[in-house]
Amino acid sequence: MLSPDALRLVHRAAGACALAILILFQTTTLVSEIALSHEAVLAVKRMIVWGLIPLTLCLAATGASGNLMARKPLAGLLRTKMNRMTVAAANGLLILIPSALYLHAKAQAGVFDTGFYAVQLLEITAGLVNVTMLSLNMRDGLTMTRKKRARAAHAQ
Repeated sequence: MLSPDALRLVHRAAGACALAILILFQTTTLVSEIALSHEAVLAVKRMIVWGLIPLTLCLAATGASGNLMARKPLAGLLRTKMNRMTVAAANGLLILIPSALYLHAKAQAGVFDTGFYAVQLLEITAGLVNVTMLSLNMRDGLTMTRKKRARAAHAQ
C-alpha cells in the first residue's frame, strides 16, 4: 500500500498526464484538420489510437488513487469531482474511444466524407467536455489541498 504522500503524488501526476494527453489529442486534431494534409490527419488518428493506452492507464491511476484518498461518504467538492469523472468516463467509453477507432479506420481508408467530419466534430466536442471536466477537477483538487493546509496551519 502506498503512503498517503505517495498516493497524492500518483493522483496528481496521473491526473496531469491524462489532461496533457487529452489536450495533445485536441490540439493535434485541430491543427491537422485545419492546416495539414490527409496524410497528417491519418498520422494524428494513428497517434490518438495508440495514445488511448497511456491515457486509459493515467485515468485509471487517477481514479483509483482518488478513490483510495476519498473520505466516505462523499460530500462537497469531492462529490462534485466524482460526478464529473463519471460523466468524463461515460463520455470516453461511449463517444471518444469509438470515435477514435472509427476516424482512424476512415482516415486509413482515405475516406474523408461527411460521416468522417460529423464524427470528427462529435469527437472534438466530447474531447473538449473531458478537458473541461478534468481541468475543473484539477482546480477543485488544488482548492481542497489549500483548505487542508490552511486547517493544518491554523491547528498548530
